[in-house]
Amino acid sequence: MVHAGWVAGADALPGDRAGLGDENLRELAHSVRSGMFLAHIRASTGTPVQQTNCHPFRHGRWLWLHNGRIRGYPKLKRTLTLSVDPELFPCIGGSTDSEIMFYLALTFGLETDPIGSVERMVGCVEEAGRQHDIDNPVQMTIALTEGERLWAFRYSSERNSRSLYCSTAVDTLRTMYPDNPALQGVSDETRIVVSEPLGGLVGAWQPVAESSYELVKPGIDVVGPFEPALVGAGR
Repeated sequence: MVHAGWVAGADALPGDRAGLGDENLRELAHSVRSGMFLAHIRASTGTPVQQTNCHPFRHGRWLWLHNGRIRGYPKLKRTLTLSVDPELFPCIGGSTDSEIMFYLALTFGLETDPIGSVERMVGCVEEAGRQHDIDNPVQMTIALTEGERLWAFRYSSERNSRSLYCSTAVDTLRTMYPDNPALQGVSDETRIVVSEPLGGLVGAWQPVAESSYELVKPGIDVVGPFEPALVGAGR
């Protein structure tokens, strides 16, 4: 299933229908204007194919996408679910590991410390894996936004993560391809983060390094290492 979310005005809106063959979504695409779009193609890893299991997940202004899985999730689900803040628990609408990861990150301070909260979320999942004899429980690339900035994470417990790419700076691409009309109508601030490179433009995509994060924001982007953390630790 293909789903999308965007941030417009004061609201963060998850797309509410599958994209393929959806006439409503095609109509919305003509009128929706936003500086931040997230889209996700979901193939189920075992949970039901249903609306509440489709990304992006939303809490307030925050949108969350996850590509990957928690290995051994049926064994870890109870432990991880009980680690979610009781005040956040009623907000969980689906049954996926991805949504539990989101609410764990919210529990560990996502709204004030996005990077540290995701590191603590992964630390929590890996500790649960140790308790239940599940090796290498985390496989993830994640995209997270509150509408102004986007955080992209690439990490796996075995340090063999799924791919993640960020587009090359637009001004650099214009220098490389001065006659490409597609590059003339976009802002210098435009960035695209994808699981796999799109199109055939050589040099258009830069891989996000293993066990790292990238913060895409106005001005200069920030790249840094990603390390799981014990719950209670701050960045």
